[in-house]
Amino acid sequence: MILAVDIGTSSVKAGLFDRGGACLALGSRPIEPLASLDPVAHEVNPASWTDAFATLVPILMSAASHGSPGAVECVVISGNGPTLVPVDASGDPLAPAITWMDRRAVEEAILAGQAVGRFLDPTYNLPKALWFKRHKPDIYERTAHFSSCPEYICGRMTGEWRSFLPAEGFQPIIWDADSIRALGLDEVKFPPFIKLGKIVGTMTRSAAGAFGLPEGVPVVSGGPDFVVSLIGTATTKPGRACDRAGTSEGINLCHSGSFPDDSRLLLMPHVIEPYLNVSGVISTSGKAVSWFRKASGDSCEDYEGFFGEICQVRPGAGHLLFLPYLSGERAPIWDPDARGAFVGLTLNHGRSEMGRAVVESTVFAMRDVIETMESLGGRVSELRVTGNPAKNPVWNQIKADITGRPLIVSRFPHAELMGGLCLALSALGEYRGPAEAAEDLVTMERVHEPDPALRTLYEEMFGLYRESYRALKSVFADLSKVDKE
Repeated sequence: MILAVDIGTSSVKAGLFDRGGACLALGSRPIEPLASLDPVAHEVNPASWTDAFATLVPILMSAASHGSPGAVECVVISGNGPTLVPVDASGDPLAPAITWMDRRAVEEAILAGQAVGRFLDPTYNLPKALWFKRHKPDIYERTAHFSSCPEYICGRMTGEWRSFLPAEGFQPIIWDADSIRALGLDEVKFPPFIKLGKIVGTMTRSAAGAFGLPEGVPVVSGGPDFVVSLIGTATTKPGRACDRAGTSEGINLCHSGSFPDDSRLLLMPHVIEPYLNVSGVISTSGKAVSWFRKASGDSCEDYEGFFGEICQVRPGAGHLLFLPYLSGERAPIWDPDARGAFVGLTLNHGRSEMGRAVVESTVFAMRDVIETMESLGGRVSELRVTGNPAKNPVWNQIKADITGRPLIVSRFPHAELMGGLCLALSALGEYRGPAEAAEDLVTMERVHEPDPALRTLYEEMFGLYRESYRALKSVFADLSKVDKE
C-alpha cells in the first residue's frame, strides 16, 4: 500500500492506495492556527502537523480492508507553502511555523528585492528567513535548517533534511546561493535540493514508533501542495488550468512556449517538462466565505444550508459587490494593504445577498487572474477544480458562469493525495513519470458548462469589481497607516 499525506492549512489529509490507484481508506484531522492580535500574522505549531498525522495512521489502517502498518511500502508527503519553520540540530522546531498567509515580512521583502534585483513577496521563504535574522536573532543563530512544511515532516521521519525542488528554475522562487549570500544569510541553514518523486530516505526507528509505521519504509518527496495538485488533476497539457480551491485559490495554467515575465503573475517551470506553469494565487477565497458565515451568525454545521440560502438570490446578488481582500491580496494586484469591502449596500440587501456577493467575489478574483493570463498570451481552455469546494455544485456552477470556462470535477476530489500517489508510483518504477501516471489514474466525473444567458451581467459586474478596487486602493493604504504614525 502507498500512504499519501497532505499537510493543508486547516487540516491534514491522508489516503491509503493500492498500486492500481484505488483508494482503500481516507481520513483527515483539523489543524488550528495559533491565535494572534496581529492581522498580518498567521502561525501554526508544527507539532499539530505531526500529531494529526500520527492520529490518522491507525484510523486508516483500521478502515482499510486487511490493512496493517507492515503493508505500507511507501510514504509520500506534500504540504502547504511557502511556510517556513526554523529547526534546530535535533530536528525540533524553534518557533511556530510562519505560514503562507503571513505578511509580516513586508519590509524584508522590499530589502530582499533590492538586494537580489527581483520582486519577492512577503510570503516567500527568503523574506521570512531574513525576518528571523532581523527580529529573532537568537532563534536565527540556533537554526540548523529552515524547512518548509512537507520537508519538515520528511525530515522528522528520515533524519534527512532536504529542500524540495519541483523543477529546474524554481531555485530563485524558493532560495538560491546567490540570493542567500546577497542577503547576508548563512547558506548552511538552507538544505540542498532534491527533485519531486525521489526517495528522501527511510523511516528511522524513532519515527516508526512515533508514527506507527514500519522502520525502513521509503519516504518520497511530494513537495508543495499546489505543484502536486497539478499532477493530481492531470493539468499536464497546454490549455488546462487547475483551480486549486480551499482556504485560498490558486489558478495554475499549463502553457507551451514563451511567456512574458510580468509582475502580476508567477512564471515558473511546470513540473512536467518542457512546459511553463503560469500561476496566480488569491489570498482568501474559501476563507472569505467561512469568515462571512461566522460573522453573520451562521450556525450551520456545513455549507449546504448556506449555499441553499444564496441559491435563492438571483445572479449578481442584487447588484452588490464584495472585495475579498481579507488578508491583503496576491495575484494580480499584489497589495498587502488591500482590505475587504462591500460595495453597493442598500436597505434592500440582507444576509442572503451579502453571502452571494461574497461567493461571487471569490470568482471575480479568479477571473481577474485568468484575464491577466490571457492578456499576456496564455490560453485557458478549461478549469480543473480540486479541494473541498470542488464538492459544491453551486459554487462550481458560479465559477463556470463568471469565468466563462467549463469547470471539470475529478472523480477523486483530493488532488494533492492523487498527485502524491502518482509521484510515489513513479519513484517505485510503476510509471515512467508522474505525467504518465496522471493520464492513467485521473478520471473526470462532471463538467459544469457556463450559462450564456449570464455572460453580459457578469461582464458588467466584473468590470465594476475591478473599478471598485482601483477606487478604494488609496483608502486601503491610508487605513493601514492608522495608529502606526
